[in-house]
Amino acid sequence: MFQEYRFTAAERFMRYVQVDTQSDPQSSASPTTEKQKDLGRLLAAELREMGIEDAHMDNYGYVYATIPATTEKKVPVICFCAHVDTAPDCSGTGVKPILHRDYQGQDIVLPDDPAQIIRMSEYPYLRKLTGHDIITASGTTLLGSDDKAGVAEIMDLANFLINNKQVKHGTIKILFTPDEEVGKGTDKVDLQKLGADFGYTLDGGEAGSLEDETFSADGVQVVIHGVIAHPGYAKDKMINAMKIAGEILAALPKDRLSPESTEGKRGFIHPVRVDGIAEKCTIDFIIRDFETEGLKKKEDYLRTQIEERMRTYPKASFEFNVTEQYRNMKEVLDNHPHVVDFAKEAIARAGLDLKMESIRGGTDGSRLSFMGLPCPNLFAGEQAIHSKLEFISVQDMNKAVETLVYLVQVCEEKS
Repeated sequence: MFQEYRFTAAERFMRYVQVDTQSDPQSSASPTTEKQKDLGRLLAAELREMGIEDAHMDNYGYVYATIPATTEKKVPVICFCAHVDTAPDCSGTGVKPILHRDYQGQDIVLPDDPAQIIRMSEYPYLRKLTGHDIITASGTTLLGSDDKAGVAEIMDLANFLINNKQVKHGTIKILFTPDEEVGKGTDKVDLQKLGADFGYTLDGGEAGSLEDETFSADGVQVVIHGVIAHPGYAKDKMINAMKIAGEILAALPKDRLSPESTEGKRGFIHPVRVDGIAEKCTIDFIIRDFETEGLKKKEDYLRTQIEERMRTYPKASFEFNVTEQYRNMKEVLDNHPHVVDFAKEAIARAGLDLKMESIRGGTDGSRLSFMGLPCPNLFAGEQAIHSKLEFISVQDMNKAVETLVYLVQVCEEKS
């Protein structure tokens, strides 16, 4: 089925990553950055050029499109979803993608900053990529495979199906979202307009991986109110909120409950931003646990640590504000086992070994699942994401496209 097909995912990907789509966690706009719409407009235009007439981007930067069914059977409507934004963690401006053909295990030195070196000893997945063509950035930016790889693969799926109408499938919906990296990827999505029964995000790593479980996540904002006075006359008067914040941060465990000290199913308390002056200082935390009840335990622990610090400063005060971010998708997906089973079958048909994983993070699928659209996460090939050492295999991207084609066939066959 694929012998005569010229995959377009890598070519599309190398174009898409050059469009700066970094989102902004400090913005209250929707989307948080207007530049995300630059890619959205491009994607909608390319889908229409393929012949997908309803492809469009809405005012919030969401791209919707429909691939019509080619079967007479009643088949559930599948949605494939990826996000257009890149993470604020590393610059996404001026990305220069580089194609390294026929990788043979050597260190990859990135030319714009030779100190940036992708080594097999640090990224052992490279052992599986001997003979592959690998795409990297140039050393001064991230690459953007999270999640422009997923975007490119869904676009290639659309291209394949439009040009191979003999492949039997039901109605397929395409959804590209903004602002996933800042936790707002589903805030303005119109599920009624989308009209899907279940979906799959393409936002994962190693070829063959399938993720049906994520962290549950809360955000905590701690606001410390000190007492301000002129520094020249501050003795026994001033209480510096920034110094209290420093004590709170110093009190956090260093050998547990942190991202740098945990793996597997262990969650954490992670300060992500500090902002303030002597009078008032704010600390933003993210709290993560695979069990939702574990979030409350971590939040109670954090509050206790803050209260202990504050006892030394009776004239100071603090606020402790918890915001729900997303919940473990497994709570929903366990009630819809066929959605995961279809993906397992597709991965097997693509000739890949299945690797079931739990995401130490979240996807749009986490929120979509709880909004009524069960949505596990499929591999896209992403490696070393959110860093200057990011890389991806062209062959892994093509396998993702194959897997999606098999997935729509499996769904049609089993309906």
